[in-house]
Amino acid sequence: MSYLDNIRTFVRVYELGSMSAAGRDLRISPALTSSRISQLEEKLSVRLFRRTTRSLTPTEQGKAFYGGACEVLDSVEAAEAQVINITDNPKGSLYVAAPLGVGRRLIAPQVPAFLEKYPEVSVRLRLTDRKVDLTTEGLDLSFFLGQPEDSTLRIRKIADVERVLCASSEYIEARGMPQTGADLIGEGHECLNLRFPGATEFQWPLRADGAIRKFSVQGRYESDDGDVLTDWALAGHGIAMKPVFEVAEHIAAGRLVPVVKQNPPEPIQMACLFTHRRRQDPKARLFMDFMIDRISKDIRNATIQAQLPR
Repeated sequence: MSYLDNIRTFVRVYELGSMSAAGRDLRISPALTSSRISQLEEKLSVRLFRRTTRSLTPTEQGKAFYGGACEVLDSVEAAEAQVINITDNPKGSLYVAAPLGVGRRLIAPQVPAFLEKYPEVSVRLRLTDRKVDLTTEGLDLSFFLGQPEDSTLRIRKIADVERVLCASSEYIEARGMPQTGADLIGEGHECLNLRFPGATEFQWPLRADGAIRKFSVQGRYESDDGDVLTDWALAGHGIAMKPVFEVAEHIAAGRLVPVVKQNPPEPIQMACLFTHRRRQDPKARLFMDFMIDRISKDIRNATIQAQLPR
């Protein structure tokens, strides 16, 4: 039996957390799925999963093997794409989603350069701060901030994005300069909040005493559009927690001022999600490579512009 098939099966079992789910995804029987994992374990002379009647969890060896296994499959997919002459001449439409701030500031400005390089590709960019479902909405890729909830998707990390609490000088003059997370609550500061469907409370994760502590902040202003929060902060209505790249220009110009410097926010992960495919669409891979290189540079430049520690 193909060693590569065994690796593919391991990756899907790891990602889906179930032999039966992986078998359905790969269109093979549960018995064959189990057999492939057993053969892989025998070859490696280690246990890759802990199995009970109710659960299946990866061992430390399984966790270590997963990263390398994904790299092997990615390399094979890229080689196959080159052989069939698709990678150098990609064609067709790409359906891409991104949060409003990420899409407007980081993705959209780079799309023209990508399309100039690959003239037979078209990009359909959907910007929304709500959570999207790649499968049901027919999306190829989704850029996002935070942690994904769907473990069946593949993830490619881009960067850990620094965030900043900021307010206008007018707000600070009127309400005072909060120094700590406790000040936000004790002094009754107006916190501007991004609310997603299903959110029940607002907690800002701030760094305190070498750990992350969540502060349950309050505020009368909330929106599902991050740019609205920035506008409210600029107008002096409260304090916003923003990715640095979204407000670097305003901070550099003095329109917004960093606050709560003793307890800065926890960085947030930026990554790209895509569905698992037996052969990843080459134009999607090219788009990810193209964007990730440029996004990483833009994020670093924004941190420098805002003169915040990296």
